[in-house]
Amino acid sequence: MGLGQWYDEHVVPRLIKCACSSSAIMQVRDKVVPLASGAVFELGCGGGINQQFYDPARVTSYAGMDPSAKGLDYTRAAAQALGRSADIRAGVGEAIPFGDASFDCVVCTFTLCSVADPAQTLREMHRVLKPGGRLLYAEHGRAPDPGVAKWQDRIEPVWKRLAGGCHLTRPVGSSIAAGTFALHQLGARYAPKTPRWAGWIEWGEAVKT
Repeated sequence: MGLGQWYDEHVVPRLIKCACSSSAIMQVRDKVVPLASGAVFELGCGGGINQQFYDPARVTSYAGMDPSAKGLDYTRAAAQALGRSADIRAGVGEAIPFGDASFDCVVCTFTLCSVADPAQTLREMHRVLKPGGRLLYAEHGRAPDPGVAKWQDRIEPVWKRLAGGCHLTRPVGSSIAAGTFALHQLGARYAPKTPRWAGWIEWGEAVKT
């Protein structure tokens, strides 16, 4: 195993779990994840960070997927600690291994920044949702301020290498709306105590149309 592969498999999952469980991000998760209901699928479930926020009275079944083996270990442990039955699989967002119209709700938090093909991933999430199903999202991405966006453009090439392919410059709401979803943004802000180039966050729900 080369150094790069070792870094991606062992260091990156720990870095992501740490960065994605900061106080500012956990506050946003707490606004979004409890809204999930019915048959739920979580894309990018690695780390198990969202497990604590699901309302067991609202969720009838849970499935999750992530490409990171280490991240999935964290997720399985978190679900087991809560006594939750879960169908957790390895995979990527561009090819979700579930049938059409399988879920009432898809949860995607801080994941679209790192998928290889955001448009295809959104098509896949749309496909596995039932008609009228909801995509609940919380994502960081391109800042609305030109000065901040310029710094994002400069930093992103190095950042992607260090942070498991995470992009700083991908638009959030407009990308989701382009994926045949009816968008309802619930909030947007810079995360406090976070460099602005890394801290623009948007969250909300999008209904399958």
